Formats: sequence, C-alpha cells, structure tokens
Amino acid sequence: MTDSVQPVSTRSAVRDWLMTDTPRSRLQARCGRFYLGWLGLIRNPLAMVGLVIVLLLLAAAALAPWLTEYSPYAQDLRGRLQPPDAAHWMGTDELGRDILSRVLHGAQLTLYIVALVAVIAAPVGLLIGTVAGYLGGWVDAALMRLTDIFLAFPRLILALAFVSALGPGIENAVLAIALTAWPPYARISRAETITVRASDFIAAVRLQGASQGRIIARHIVPLCVSSVIIRVTLDMAGIILTAAGLGFLGLGAQPPLPEWGAMVSSGRQFLLDQWWVATMPGIAIFVVCLGFNLLGDGLRDLLDPKQGR
Repeated sequence: MTDSVQPVSTRSAVRDWLMTDTPRSRLQARCGRFYLGWLGLIRNPLAMVGLVIVLLLLAAAALAPWLTEYSPYAQDLRGRLQPPDAAHWMGTDELGRDILSRVLHGAQLTLYIVALVAVIAAPVGLLIGTVAGYLGGWVDAALMRLTDIFLAFPRLILALAFVSALGPGIENAVLAIALTAWPPYARISRAETITVRASDFIAAVRLQGASQGRIIARHIVPLCVSSVIIRVTLDMAGIILTAAGLGFLGLGAQPPLPEWGAMVSSGRQFLLDQWWVATMPGIAIFVVCLGFNLLGDGLRDLLDPKQGR
C-alpha cells in the first residue's frame, strides 16, 4: 500500500512544483511555462496528430538504417518495378531499388533541408525585423523595401532563379530556399517590435543606459521569438514543398540521393502502370506537410497571446 501511494505523492509534488505561482528560480519558471504549454497542446487533438507525425518523421530519419534491410542505393534490375508485396512493402522503382528504404532515408534529407533553412532564415528575418522596427526612420524604410522586393516574387520562382545562378545541388537548394524564406519572419518581427518599443519597461532599460544593440538583443528579440517559432513551424510544409519542387525539376538533390521530389520526378513516367513508384514518395510529402501544418496551427493557438483563452 505504501509503495502505491509513494509514486502518486511524488507526481503530486512535481506537479505542485511546476504549477506554483511563486517560482524560486528561472529554471522552475521555465519548466512551469513548458508544462502549462504541454497541457494546452494535448487538449488539441489535431495538434497532437501533427506532433505524432513529426515525431514519426524524426524516428524514421534516425532509425532508417535499421528499419529496412535494403540499401537505398542497391540496384536489382531483375526486380525492377515490382508492386508492393511482403518483400518490398512499397514496391521497387525502375532500377529495382526498394522504395520504402529510399523513402525512409529521404526523411533524413528532408529534415536536413528543413533544419538548415530554419537555422539560416529565421535568425536573419528576426534580426532584420527587430532592427527595422526598433530603429525606424530610414533604416526601417530601407530594410522593409528590401523585404518587399523578395516578397514580390513567388518563393519557388525566386528559389529557381537562385539555384540556376548557384548551380544544382542540395546545399545550393538549401541556400536558395533560405534566401527566399526570411521576409515573412522579418515582417512579423517588425510588427511585434513596433508594438513593444514604446513600452514602459523598454523606456526604463533605456534610462539605465543600455545600448540599442543590448535592448534589441536582450529585450526585444525574446518577445518576438514565439511568433517566429509559430511561423517557422507553419512554413515547414512550404519549405518541404519548395525543396521537393526543386528536386522534381532536377535542381535540388542530385541522383542517386533518395530525395522525395526527385523520386516523384523519376517515377512520373510510370504513373499509369506502376503507380507506386511516384505515389509512395508523394504520400510521404503529403503526410509530412500535413503534420507540420497541424502542429503549427496548434502552436499558434497555444502561443499567440491574442487568442482569447
């Protein structure tokens, strides 16, 4: 009886520690905010579906070498264009390669592209937006006109132009997508900065002698991070589709890399008779984009302070 009571009391103590209104340290306050956010997220079933899909993508990318016995590059011309069966759950392509293995290893490329674009584009947009919003004047006008120039072109068209100039390849595709992805983050950061730059706490920090750079880095940027995170999560689907589009056109990842867009491109000529060659990577693109969109919507509802909860 004592053993059964002990875990319950321990969980209760941990919950009380997380839910306290008077945290004793920054770590406790941050853990409490994270716990409250998690409670809010699990109340949204669609967001949890998106989270599960994203976690499955991470697991597939991490465990790809152990989830299938076939190499994504091994060719078997005698077994080419085989339909899905017990040996090859997603069938084989025109070179006899196992499609399931290529889809699983393609998850690694997808995460590689998404992570690099987010790491490059989000900080650039956040910096440009906060600097423009806080300084205002001619700095704001110059940076926002530059942002408008990038926003005037469709993302895929602009990425095609950059890749055509840089040359085909996955690294150049990542750089091209990042160069087209930062303007929305700059717009959001600028709008958030304008709403808080005249706040009393910013005036108090300024009176204490803090420099403009310190105010932006220590007080403005943290307030804009949540909005940027939401937009980045929602943009993941667009990034994946842009990367797949470049791969489909032969300007992204180059053969024999198992990139989903390139797999759809190589299988489109067999679509009528051997539908699985192009359909399986297409389904992977659809499911992953759906997962990021559902998760992004849930994070927006959770982190957006304008939502009246």
